[in-house]
Amino acid sequence: MDYIIGMDIGTTSTKAVLYDLKGKVLAYSNNLYSLYRDSSGMAEEDPNEIFDAVIHGLQEILRKVDLEHGTLHGVSFSSANQSLIALDKDHEPLTRIITWADTRATKYAEQLKKDGTGSILYKRTGTPIHPMSPLCKLLWLKNEVGEVYKKATYYCGVKEYIFYRLFNVWQMDISVASCTGIFNIFNLDWDNKALELTGVEKKQLPKIVDGYQQTFRMNEDYAKVLGYPSDTPFIQGAFDGALSNLGVGAIGNGEVAVTIGTSGGVRVVTDHPVIDSKERVFCYALTKKLWVVGGPVNNGGVVFRWARDNLFDAEKSTAALLKKDFYDLLTDIAKKVPAGSDGLIFLPFLGGERAPIWDADARGTFFGLTQMHTRANMIRAVLEGIVYNLYTVLLALEEVVGKPKYIMATGGFSQSPLCRQILADIFETPITVPEDFESSCLGAAVIGMKSLGLIDDLNVVKNFIGKTNTYKPDSKNFESYRKLIPIYIRLSRQLKSEYKNIADFQKKKI
Repeated sequence: MDYIIGMDIGTTSTKAVLYDLKGKVLAYSNNLYSLYRDSSGMAEEDPNEIFDAVIHGLQEILRKVDLEHGTLHGVSFSSANQSLIALDKDHEPLTRIITWADTRATKYAEQLKKDGTGSILYKRTGTPIHPMSPLCKLLWLKNEVGEVYKKATYYCGVKEYIFYRLFNVWQMDISVASCTGIFNIFNLDWDNKALELTGVEKKQLPKIVDGYQQTFRMNEDYAKVLGYPSDTPFIQGAFDGALSNLGVGAIGNGEVAVTIGTSGGVRVVTDHPVIDSKERVFCYALTKKLWVVGGPVNNGGVVFRWARDNLFDAEKSTAALLKKDFYDLLTDIAKKVPAGSDGLIFLPFLGGERAPIWDADARGTFFGLTQMHTRANMIRAVLEGIVYNLYTVLLALEEVVGKPKYIMATGGFSQSPLCRQILADIFETPITVPEDFESSCLGAAVIGMKSLGLIDDLNVVKNFIGKTNTYKPDSKNFESYRKLIPIYIRLSRQLKSEYKNIADFQKKKI
């Protein structure tokens, strides 16, 4: 038996999947960790907790590998992007991992937008200006956490920290680098203008390597703990969104991937960097020759979870008695409500928002609420609001790269038949969903196979996807959604000034 492992270091857990060389899943591991929100805007993780999750995941998977009668060809990595850790001269953390969801740099993002610097940098880096960006995080550290900034010798993200601890290598793949806001997507190097702004020097940042880069000779202590053969290559990989596209086979012209996990995104792959004149979508690398254009959203499945915990807590015991998944029970309730939720619209901005409005102060709203509406209307409106938001990202993407020919959906949210149907109806196009929804892990494994010479072309992934389900749009629902989507879009824009006012009020109260 020949094996390869795809590992995804995510926001709430690290997943590891063992595949054979035809993409068949042989084993799965998922190790959770905490997201710390100790103060307003904070969203941090403990780097040691994540490192332990990686170690445990690799140990769990290795138990399923028969090394006496087979070969483990490699371990390949995906990770969440736009995380930042400040390190001392010995590469020891001075901070926790400041994640993509952290919004404490909002003030500096707004300053860059107002003085025009942000627009200049976007055209060089492909990263829209937002507090999630390591560019803005560095400005925040520099101006508000000066004692850390002065002590910091190095900066990196979560994957680079893991690789340094395992191998003593100081490197970052081009894909993760391209998401930082300080990397020039045209000359493929750290951007001098962005570095000058932050006061960070190139020597403080990892060496940029290709995602196919192989690393060997793990630190002896960890090698003993894991029991991996010393010659097992670890492949650098890419960021999770890019690998999610690859993992569902959406890497051709007009092939769009919609991902809805904790957060979400809509992305398409091109063969060259693409910049949006309205600065709504990003342009990041998958490899040196393939670029991912799209928009990430903060508010995916996490919003459904919020509704579950805060609007339907009483149903938890009902689900347990019925031995039914809690989310399935809620979608059964939502099914009783017609498309459009009887005119109830939900703006899902519970965690600020990235694409397409790029406003960290954005807040959630139920609009159109009347006495006739029930919690059933509210839960359906929440599901529709999540998809409305993704649809607005698709509209922006269409202006930049053209209409999609094909849409694949993946992530935990898209495992619900109702959610899949809502996607198809609002997008007014068939939605294809692979049964294996760990697309980033599969994408990482395919990058690893290409690096190791086990495949010649990334498009081989289309043979690995396995069984899919396609949901066709229901024309009976078009009329409602066509009337409500423009209202949703106008609301999300017209409330911009009030987002800031209410956010300022909330910050004073916290």
